[in-house]
Amino acid sequence: MRTIRTDAAPAPVAGAPYSQAVAVEPGTLVYVSGQVPVDPGTGALVEGDVGVQTALALRHVAAVLAAANGNLRHVVKTTVFLTDLPGDFAAMNAVYAEAFTGHAPARATVGVAALPLGARVEIEAVAVIPNG
Repeated sequence: MRTIRTDAAPAPVAGAPYSQAVAVEPGTLVYVSGQVPVDPGTGALVEGDVGVQTALALRHVAAVLAAANGNLRHVVKTTVFLTDLPGDFAAMNAVYAEAFTGHAPARATVGVAALPLGARVEIEAVAVIPNG
């Protein structure tokens, strides 16, 4: 097992016992922790509608995968958490569809009461990276 870490995505919350991602050696299976729309430099939530926040969360997923020698094309499963499932689903889904053009991983979308720092969306992923 190998821990994946990049400065291009938010670090785990201070003192929190989790990694940005973990690769199961020989590096083909990568589990990306839930990514929220946080500025990696400041740790502050990036304000905006759910579309803006979804795009940033997906950029963070992509950055973590890049640190594991992968990209979004390697994603086989995601889970999307929304604080307003009925109200934000369509906007999240439109941005999500742009990120996964020509490739639609399996996905679950879950409504939740709250997310870290007041985010509207959080996205976790599982990827299979050949020779990762």
